Amino acid sequence: MEPGPGPGPGPGPGPGPGPGPGPGGRARRCLGLARRHLLVVLTVAAVAAGLGLGAAARGLSGPQAARLAFPGELLLRMLRLLILPLVLCSLVTGAASLDAASLGRLGGLAVAYFLLTTLGASALAVALAFVVRPGAGAGPGALQAGALALGDPPAAPAPKDTVDSFLDLIRNLFPSNLVVAAFRSYATEYKTIIRNTTFGNVTLEKIPIGTEIEGMNILGLVLFALVLGIALKKLGPEGEELIRFFSAFNEATMVLVSWIMWYVPIGIMFLVGSKIVEMKDIVLLVTSLGKYIFASILGHVIHGGIILPLIYFAFTRKNPFRFLLGLITPLATAFATCSSSATLPSMIKFIEEKNGVDKRISRFILPIGATVNMDGAAIFQCVAAVFIAQLNNVDLNAGQIFTILVTATASSVGAAGVPAGGVLTIAIILEAIGLPTHDLSLILAVDWIVDRTTTVVNVEGDALGAGILHYLNQKEMKKAERELSEVKVEAIPNCKSEEETSPLVTHRNPASAPTLVAESESRESVL
Repeated sequence: MEPGPGPGPGPGPGPGPGPGPGPGGRARRCLGLARRHLLVVLTVAAVAAGLGLGAAARGLSGPQAARLAFPGELLLRMLRLLILPLVLCSLVTGAASLDAASLGRLGGLAVAYFLLTTLGASALAVALAFVVRPGAGAGPGALQAGALALGDPPAAPAPKDTVDSFLDLIRNLFPSNLVVAAFRSYATEYKTIIRNTTFGNVTLEKIPIGTEIEGMNILGLVLFALVLGIALKKLGPEGEELIRFFSAFNEATMVLVSWIMWYVPIGIMFLVGSKIVEMKDIVLLVTSLGKYIFASILGHVIHGGIILPLIYFAFTRKNPFRFLLGLITPLATAFATCSSSATLPSMIKFIEEKNGVDKRISRFILPIGATVNMDGAAIFQCVAAVFIAQLNNVDLNAGQIFTILVTATASSVGAAGVPAGGVLTIAIILEAIGLPTHDLSLILAVDWIVDRTTTVVNVEGDALGAGILHYLNQKEMKKAERELSEVKVEAIPNCKSEEETSPLVTHRNPASAPTLVAESESRESVL
């Protein structure tokens, strides 16, 4: 009598291990897949739900609309809370974990990538602005009236001289007080002094005065963290304790990020919904400034959907969209918050867990990229500059176009990673090419629309740059390992006596070794 299919291991459908998975195994795998991608699904659904919520709540009054944004405000506050410890600890740990050669090579590659992609984005934006011509045939007065009818936009920033703007950038790199740099940055303002000449004429003189404004001095903190990490690395064993402290602090911050990520869908839904409710007549605003919005978003789509993925593919020969698929949650966070700094915690978490980027690379490059790399901001700044020039019937010459490219690329480095931060740098470009800044209120009126795609392109450029640097670093490590493995000395040990160490004996071809041993044994037997 043959044994039947028992519960032990075998080909039968028992509970033991077999070739075909049972219903329980399939259910567990489906549950695990759903759990891994649950946050992504919830985030995408939250954006759609926010659009629906905003459309349904259009009739709310001002105080009620402000209260609608409260859950989203909590998300922004929690994300901004983690920016300071994340930037400081990740950069100190990253700079200390890399040797001087690797640090210099990675830093040089990162700066080259950031500058070239930002310059390319600026060139693309200027070309698109001349093709689309968003300001041609539109009177600034009519556009101003249309924008003001929809709810007064914020006042345009005060114009600042180009030289003072770049001097402020350098000053912020070297903060005078590290504690103050955590919540304030340096800015130049102007005081007008009335001077009477000897002939009785009144002369107004504008004198620059240094002030402190609200906003984290992220440039100064980044530079300090990098230098501190290098200094701790130079200390050797004495600096290891402090390096371990920053490393533990960094890991604890990432645990906090993982907790906050589960609140992201709720915050995103109310952020998007509140922005829809705030606008009185979206259709009128989009139609009055539609060509400018179209040119800016088209530039973001081309740069973020074609150029940046092609750059990633050219370096890595890998599918860039599969890489970006693992970053849906931080990209949606960027779309909702309009802040590359607030997106930094989730970007670091997902790029390491979903795409396997080395922690030393991601935590070194991404904080710098969130401050320096602003491809999306450069695009809309250049489109806005050409748009305002066309509104005022100013034909830009080659020198002014070159000034726009260089100024947009350089000023995007100091652009604040907060909502509407890029608008402040448009005044620098307009001053550099001699255009009036009073039309900036038009840009501010639709900034909430354009700023969303701007931030998405900003953080996408940072993420793809980290992926490229990770690939190049892995390639260099494999090359070094291969070169070490090729350096071999083949030798056959002489078991007869330790005195026979002649290279003529020990470095023979292994195939001839048995013959030599046999000959020596035959000679000994003859003797």
